[in-house]
Amino acid sequence: MMKSFAFLSLCASADAATEQVSADGGGVETSYQKLTRAAPEAGTCKNLKDVYKEQSCCGSPNKVTNLQLVPMNAHKSQTSNPCAGQKNIFDWDNKPCFIDDALNAMEQAGGNVTRGYVGGLDSQSSGPIETTYFAAKLCPVNVHWHLGTEHYSLGEYDEDGHGPNFAIYTEHAAHDRRLADVARLGFRCHHYDADDPKFTREYTWHHCADMHVGETYEIHWPHSTVGACNTPDQYQTPFYDGVFCHLTLEAAATVDTAKNVGVQAQVFTIVNDEEYYYPDLMRGMIVDGDYGSDLSKYTGSTTGTSRNNAVCSSYSPITWQVDRKCHLISASSFDKMCADMKSQKADMTHDLYPHGARTLVEHSLTANNQVDR
Repeated sequence: MMKSFAFLSLCASADAATEQVSADGGGVETSYQKLTRAAPEAGTCKNLKDVYKEQSCCGSPNKVTNLQLVPMNAHKSQTSNPCAGQKNIFDWDNKPCFIDDALNAMEQAGGNVTRGYVGGLDSQSSGPIETTYFAAKLCPVNVHWHLGTEHYSLGEYDEDGHGPNFAIYTEHAAHDRRLADVARLGFRCHHYDADDPKFTREYTWHHCADMHVGETYEIHWPHSTVGACNTPDQYQTPFYDGVFCHLTLEAAATVDTAKNVGVQAQVFTIVNDEEYYYPDLMRGMIVDGDYGSDLSKYTGSTTGTSRNNAVCSSYSPITWQVDRKCHLISASSFDKMCADMKSQKADMTHDLYPHGARTLVEHSLTANNQVDR
């Protein structure tokens, strides 16, 4: 059984082709980006003065800019957080994916979402949610993103993608590195153009940490039927607190997780161009024109760099709905989302920077229940 490569069965027209893709995103070595995890100090007088100059406001008091001032006061609610600590109740350890070459885990994510791909694991779940999560009575309980992508979409975000070289380095002995200080780089999109200033011109970040114009990021919006939906406690960090907010350990045994927990995933390349501004990334995947129009739906697991093709997540099966396309989005859209995250009742500061990307899930660990929209 090969652990270093994932075999991707892709249907091209009427013929099926087989591709072999490196689990490390196209290279033998693994790439990482150094993190500071320090979000900028927002709302300082210096910030306001700098913006005043950038917008050429001096001597033009009636000029209308594309910015507005928003209060950053502490959240009014003083009630306790009913979701706090729920992750500790459902703190299921990772497990070996295989024991003596026998499968020891349920289906995993993120996998190959190329149209026509079918995984090699015979899923015993009830299958993915095929409607929208809203129709299935799930609400978003968190938003976070990964450096590069955890999923793979041939021709969109794959081993041929590229991007800027901001503090990216190759680690020959990654296990010796303090991985808490770095994020593993996943697959990248094909949009980056070093000769086009919208991919290279610096953006002044006010709320997000460790973010770079031109880079690829995969946003995840975990959803749940048992979150604190429609309350000030709806959004939580860690996302497990939000997913399991109103669930007891006893009740969990009877819950069909595939139909009650889901994640939306959408992939972006960041540009410094306000033509690609979307103001409400906090609430979920963009569904507008080409955005969110081509989805893969399947059951998998939670992700993250503590899992790979030898160590699997115990949080499975859950539904994934993944946009196969890579889209452009303005840096200001991300910064607005980070500002919204900072205004939530729960502390979301640990999600204001990109998380590392899990290695691509191999064929034998990917569910065979892909549904195309």
